[in-house]
Amino acid sequence: MADVQGWRRKFGVLGPSTNTIVQPDFEAMRPVGVTNHYSRIFTPDAQAVSNESFRAGTEIIASNVLDAVQSVMTSKPDYLVMGMSAVTFFDGARGADRFMAKVEETSGVKVSIGSHACTQALRAYGGVKRISILSPYWPVMNQEVARYFTDMGFEVVRDVPLQCRSWTKIAEVTTAECREALRRLDGDDVDAIVQVGTNLSMVKLAAAAELWLGKPIIAINAATYWHALRANGIADKLEGFGRLLEEF
Repeated sequence: MADVQGWRRKFGVLGPSTNTIVQPDFEAMRPVGVTNHYSRIFTPDAQAVSNESFRAGTEIIASNVLDAVQSVMTSKPDYLVMGMSAVTFFDGARGADRFMAKVEETSGVKVSIGSHACTQALRAYGGVKRISILSPYWPVMNQEVARYFTDMGFEVVRDVPLQCRSWTKIAEVTTAECREALRRLDGDDVDAIVQVGTNLSMVKLAAAAELWLGKPIIAINAATYWHALRANGIADKLEGFGRLLEEF
């Protein structure tokens, strides 16, 4: 017997307890017959995040991921969706693979993670070789993101780290600030722009920016949820979230 509301798929969503953007973003993109079941990864809201402390802070979050996995598995989801991106970029492509394997081994189901989802999104557009990166992170973390995309065969032309001072302040970054960052990242030498950091509200702005910049703008929350849908054979085309969900 299928779940009466999640009769197509039940997704277990894993996100930091400080994250207030992933849950509404994923709900907005949820087709009929798919349900999202959010499991919060306990995350102290560090108030003085810096270049020196960023990785240590995210590793604290990473250490609590499997507890959140075990919690959400009591709802018997069919699939997991990772609503945190930083830990999926650590140590390049091999690090992403290790993280994914650990989650899948613990849960017994497959998972979509932000790093690999963005790669698949870029490949879906086709012809993308040179990218730029927008994040709420600090330079030390942007280096990890660049390392990952380089491992995956892309050239990272430039990046903008917004250097948010706490995990919750990421959700306070305005559309105007993100729009200005996109302008700084764009150029004739860039085929696409990728936004990482799941607590940064960018899904709607990325969709609009594709129209005025004329190139793929990948918002990680859209890419991750798109990847989860397509990995489960759900091909619904959704308007308002950019070409990725409308066309591919």
